[in-house]
Amino acid sequence: MNSSDHSSRWRAALAGFLIVVVLGVLFAVGYLPRRERMRGLVRAAEQDQAAIPQVMVGQATRSPASTDLMLPGNITPITEALIQARASGYVKRRLVDIGDHVSKGQLMAEIEAPELDQQVRQAEAGLQQAKSTLSGARHNLRQAEANLKLAKVTAERWRVLVAKGVVSRQEADQKDADYERQQASVEAAQAAVRVAEDNIHSSEANLRRLMELHAFTKIAAPFAGIVTARNVDIGSLVSPGGGQPLFRVAQIGTLRIMVDVPQSSAPFIRIGQRAEVTLQELGGRKFEGHVSRTANALDAATRTLPAEVQVANPDGVLLPNMYSQVRLFQVAAAPSVLIPGDALVVRADGTQVAVVASNRVHFQKVEVGRDYGAFTEIRAGLNGDEYVATSPGDDVKEGAEVRPVLVKREAPPEDATPRPAKRR
Repeated sequence: MNSSDHSSRWRAALAGFLIVVVLGVLFAVGYLPRRERMRGLVRAAEQDQAAIPQVMVGQATRSPASTDLMLPGNITPITEALIQARASGYVKRRLVDIGDHVSKGQLMAEIEAPELDQQVRQAEAGLQQAKSTLSGARHNLRQAEANLKLAKVTAERWRVLVAKGVVSRQEADQKDADYERQQASVEAAQAAVRVAEDNIHSSEANLRRLMELHAFTKIAAPFAGIVTARNVDIGSLVSPGGGQPLFRVAQIGTLRIMVDVPQSSAPFIRIGQRAEVTLQELGGRKFEGHVSRTANALDAATRTLPAEVQVANPDGVLLPNMYSQVRLFQVAAAPSVLIPGDALVVRADGTQVAVVASNRVHFQKVEVGRDYGAFTEIRAGLNGDEYVATSPGDDVKEGAEVRPVLVKREAPPEDATPRPAKRR
């Protein structure tokens, strides 16, 4: 290799090095200040962005004019009777137990009442004695009437003899006195007969009372149903009003469910309105029913309307005292607005919500209705298309600029059950 080639390569390397140095200087002079300016702009933008508070908002919605109303209810028999003892004694026989189906008039138990049996026998003897007394009184009456007839004839004869001068006037007066005494005897015998008849009536009434009471020694079912309780067994001592009932019988072919309708829906409940009963234990099986009656007055403590729903139970699946859910269909309601439950702000001057419009906050007074938990009903103050701040903090002030972030929430179902109203 000659010296000229070596010199050319050296100059080429030096030129390349100088070009790299120049490019580095240009990069340092142009790009780095620009990058720093960009970073400054980003920091400024972030600072400006951080200066405006971020607010979570939810959209208000309007409720439908007619909804299904779901209410809790307790199932009770359509007819239920507590079978008490009317006669004192010991249980001689028990023919039914809990869970047994009984027909109307079916014998359920029998009470042995020896004292009552003795009273019945005494009453029967007293009646026979009263009848014998009446027989004697009637015999005495007939005898007194015969004596009266003879005394009357005798007195009339003596009056004729006195007129003829055969006997003295004194003797005729004596016969007239005998006639009057016989009249008094007849009246006394008639009174004795009436007393004896009254004694018979009294004895018969007493005997009927004891016989009717004795009939209560046989305990019979008052109607067809099922025995839901049995509190006695053979040998148990029972007495009228003596604590627990002997049996409890209920009709479960048709059951009734009492529900409490909120005041806002009370005016729209109608007799015959369709209802549906469901139980979680039965896998959501539905039972058709209807509103049979209402109290036509609200409960003063809860401001709810007691209503009765009747449902057929032909297969006996529903049992008394079960907890159920009752759906009332097509319950009309005044249109209202629903907002998230955590959007309410309670202040000294009333309940308000923070309405966010054009990234500005405005506190609007509202009238609160029913509480659905996650949602709250607003009766007045909102149109239904506003965005309201949820869980507003201290940064949410009147007129403040905010950055709204929409949080979508599912609207409450049509059969949502409102929480019980707070007593005021």
